[in-house]
Amino acid sequence: MKEDSNISFADKVYALCKKIPKGRVSTYKDIGNALGGYGQVYRAVGVALNRNSHAPIVPCHRVVNSNGNVGGFAHGTKNKIKLLKAEGIQVVNGKIKEFKKVFFIITTSK
Repeated sequence: MKEDSNISFADKVYALCKKIPKGRVSTYKDIGNALGGYGQVYRAVGVALNRNSHAPIVPCHRVVNSNGNVGGFAHGTKNKIKLLKAEGIQVVNGKIKEFKKVFFIITTSK
């Protein structure tokens, strides 16, 4: 991602999250990697999304764990699953069905 010191980490996360189309998901890890992170940067991505006050403009419900589990959600996991299902994503036992098919690769290009 183009480096801009005037943009907060959270705002960079939100900008990438907004690229995820309806009916698709990405992961905390993928967003962290797109930001040039390493190690456990996915945790910082999760913290930023947990504090997201811009929903639904920033669709943080579309960000899941890299193993396909839906992961946490500030408004509760049940609500996250409800939002995902409303977009046509199948969730079975807390896990995205056909995860690889609905996975959206985050890029930093416009």
